[in-house]
Amino acid sequence: MPATAVEQEHSVTPRELFFDLVFVFAFTQVTTLLTDDPTFSGIGRGVLVLAALWWPWTAYAWLTNTVDPEDSVVGIALLAALIAMFVAALAVPRVFSDDGVLFGAAFLVVCALHIALYALAGRGHPDLLRAVLRLAPWTLLGAGLILVAGFIGSAHTWLWIAALACTYVGAALSGSTGWSIHPSHLAERYGLVLIIALGEAFIAIGIGASRSGIGLGEVVAAILGLLVATGLWLAYFDFFAIRGPRMLAGVQGPDRVALARDVYAYAHLPMIVGIVLFAFAMEHIVGHVGERLGSVAAFALCGGCSLYLLAYSAIRVRIERRLSRGRFAAAVVLVLLIPAATAMPALAALALVAAVWLALHTYELVIWRAARAESRSVLAS
Repeated sequence: MPATAVEQEHSVTPRELFFDLVFVFAFTQVTTLLTDDPTFSGIGRGVLVLAALWWPWTAYAWLTNTVDPEDSVVGIALLAALIAMFVAALAVPRVFSDDGVLFGAAFLVVCALHIALYALAGRGHPDLLRAVLRLAPWTLLGAGLILVAGFIGSAHTWLWIAALACTYVGAALSGSTGWSIHPSHLAERYGLVLIIALGEAFIAIGIGASRSGIGLGEVVAAILGLLVATGLWLAYFDFFAIRGPRMLAGVQGPDRVALARDVYAYAHLPMIVGIVLFAFAMEHIVGHVGERLGSVAAFALCGGCSLYLLAYSAIRVRIERRLSRGRFAAAVVLVLLIPAATAMPALAALALVAAVWLALHTYELVIWRAARAESRSVLAS
């Protein structure tokens, strides 16, 4: 395999899109895990699983940003990783009971293949190879702890937390020197996985309707849910998806890598968590439109949307050292709505959340009209 085969910007390839298909199933499995255990503890465990699944996806997104995914060796390795990731996804609904070892073993294979491929790509690039070797112990230790957690019943949650801390904190501590990224390709990859996550919300609405039958209430709930999903989509693709590649292109070297790590590898995780929590809430709401929303479902609905918006504020702080005032204010309002959402029918709570999204986008259409017009003119040119 040619070392660091991709030396310039390139579009996302069909092989990368095929690899991403496994995460469509993985996100659905996490929603199933939440549905089977609709408690706050269940939400916590679901977030742990999402964080674990997110790491290999983001790791392979960076890998195929560096090497040519259409190369035969890389393609075979990607297929092997896809199969292992699918096996891990199969185990998600019972990952904290009977299938923890299966998940851990498959997850370790995925992580080991990633490190091996990156090391192979770094043979002719000493800086890249040193970066891979700095990252490898943290990644493999985290994957190993998840495997060990499968054998230990009582302390598995704490081992998962320790494993994810090793993975995420270790990646930050390993530094940003030696890596190289292509901004447009990386931004495109993350935009596409966000679309995949939003697709889970559509699936959840359909599952909820199929379980309860389709009446007027279910149709209204589905429409309101799609409006909220549109708000989630618009918040990303109407502005950030255009500015993101330009933001990365404006810096070079380790600073670009550190910015991409913080904004994409890390800050996109709470966006994905927020979308999956919203999908879980929608499955419950569409199936119980006339009932009061329970505290867990209300937290998932309002808290998931709030977390999604808070991620943008975190990105704004990272880049400009200031909050995104409109989105931060909307996130706070959504959190404050949680107690009220438990005291009203599910359909009414969903309508309130949709109203917050409508108000936010109306505000941004007015306040950011000049910046949006500039972004579109640059994109068109």
